[in-house]
Amino acid sequence: MTQLKVTQKKSGIGGKQNQRDTLRSLGLKRIGDTVVKEDRPEIRGMVTTVAHLVTVEEVD
Repeated sequence: MTQLKVTQKKSGIGGKQNQRDTLRSLGLKRIGDTVVKEDRPEIRGMVTTVAHLVTVEEVD
């Protein structure tokens, strides 16, 4: 199954509370943190919420 490599590129400070919570739920705590998650609709939705704060790559 395809996986997504999500890297935080901007800070969540000053953003809305739901965006900060979404970053935490993804497992991102600071700029430069990277996590690999399964490519599922739930994760895609979370990434869409914070798309301006993260970069996403597909990994096999």
